[in-house]
Amino acid sequence: MSLPEVLLWEELRKRGDGLRFRRQHPAGRYILDFYCPSVGLAVEVDGEIHSRGSQPHHDADRDKWLKTHGVRVLRISAVDILRDLDAVVRHIGDVARGDYPSTACGGPPPPPGEE
Repeated sequence: MSLPEVLLWEELRKRGDGLRFRRQHPAGRYILDFYCPSVGLAVEVDGEIHSRGSQPHHDADRDKWLKTHGVRVLRISAVDILRDLDAVVRHIGDVARGDYPSTACGGPPPPPGEE
């Protein structure tokens, strides 16, 4: 696991809101970075490589396959995790609870006052 994935995993394991995540969870031919089975949410940590070459196409195909199998996908930038881990964890919780729609792109909302 990359440093952002390790940091996020440590925080997800501490959660006290009843959401339990699995790491490196198999889904068909894919391995999900993190998966919360109770709400069907996959959290994918995207580093720089996800914007290069054929990777965006691969990610789109993967997200489409997951969606057809009832898995919502939330992509989080590795940079966002390193910048503001607390905001990322709050955003994941919001999406898991349905407070925000999940998306196949983007990270946490901007900090208050920076909208």
